Amino acid sequence: MTSTRKYIGNLYLAPRLYLALIICVVLYIVSFFVPPLQQIPGIVLLITVALTLIDYAFLFVIGKSPLAKRITADRLSNGDDNRVELQVTNTLSFRVSMEIIDELPVQFQVRDWSLAQVFAPGEQKVFEYKLRPVNRGEYHFGNIILYVKSLLGFLIRRHDVDAAVTIPVYPSFLQMRKYELLSQTTIQTEHGNKRMRKIGHSMEFEQIKEYVRGDDIRTINWKATARKGSLMVNNYTDERSQQVYCIIDKGRLMKMPFNNLTLLDYAINSTLVMSNVCLQKQDRVGVMTFANKMGSLIAADRKPIQRESILELLYNQETAFLESDFEMLYLQIRGRIKHRSLLILYTNFESLSGLKRQLPYLRSIARHHLLMVVFFENTELHQLSHVQAKNIEDIYIKTIAEKFEFEKRLIVKELQNHGILAVLTPPEKLTVNAVNKYLEVKARQAI
Repeated sequence: MTSTRKYIGNLYLAPRLYLALIICVVLYIVSFFVPPLQQIPGIVLLITVALTLIDYAFLFVIGKSPLAKRITADRLSNGDDNRVELQVTNTLSFRVSMEIIDELPVQFQVRDWSLAQVFAPGEQKVFEYKLRPVNRGEYHFGNIILYVKSLLGFLIRRHDVDAAVTIPVYPSFLQMRKYELLSQTTIQTEHGNKRMRKIGHSMEFEQIKEYVRGDDIRTINWKATARKGSLMVNNYTDERSQQVYCIIDKGRLMKMPFNNLTLLDYAINSTLVMSNVCLQKQDRVGVMTFANKMGSLIAADRKPIQRESILELLYNQETAFLESDFEMLYLQIRGRIKHRSLLILYTNFESLSGLKRQLPYLRSIARHHLLMVVFFENTELHQLSHVQAKNIEDIYIKTIAEKFEFEKRLIVKELQNHGILAVLTPPEKLTVNAVNKYLEVKARQAI
């Protein structure tokens, strides 16, 4: 840094100095008409210059640069509130006031983030704020800028603290942690947890053991009983390592926004949570994406790095603006998924006619796998259908909204009539509703 920039380039004049100079000008004007006061403006000006030089010495000669540090996670969670901390230390030996500016990434479109604080000599303060990203990708943080002003307040010195960093924004891993423990044995509800009753029993053989009072007589192994000479029963365990695939539609309908997030981002966040829940349930989980052509694919597995592999795959997914090709999806599923699996398809249908165009392919998929279609309520239509009509135009709009909302319910019935599981959910409740349905299917051993 050159001496010119160091001692002059970061110098700013404070409003207090302008006020003092204005007073001097006024006094000079008044003294022109009142001769006895001619000495006063010069004295006031001299005092102002002296105080300004003293202030300059405090800030640029005696003073040291204050310290600042930004503390944030290595990666941010999309759609969630992420905590960011600023640690600012006054290294000067006198009391100062600071204006703190953190250069936020352009994605947030925040141009006026600032914080004014007063620091005692050597005092350190920690400030916390939260950021909610709504797009995946790289976010570039700039420097931390400090405008320091002493108690005299005639001059301001700018300090640029090098804190530039690029932080990636990943799908919502905070939601994954949130549901990690809650999904162990319960299904989530809005007001609490309820235990799901398991129907039937698993037929995955574990061992043959001697009969004891209370064992189910239907599991008696007569061949082993004949050889042993005493009653022997088959012991069964819960079936594990079933295959689950989360299939994400990246077509144009998934570009619709809700609360600043696209439906694709809601589906991606839900997929990440679902993958974590499936791995905890000892299932093999995989991910597939598609639009007008085949996207990415991770084969179903439950190895330790599967969760991280899915997170990296979901990080780069983008919405296409073309119609999704469900015929191509059916051919890919038939060619790549050989074993019967639970397929969780995140997509969207806005009308019954839109569903009927794709229904033959969905029925074909459901003949070989257990298919669960997860699609979205149109929350704006829901609001319009419940607003109070005040005139003929409002009645017309409300009627049309109710018609489209009714079609959504007809889509659910149509899918269920063909043996396809259907989940119609608002975007903000997508994760909990999808996880609930999976746990229900798992508890009923329907896979």
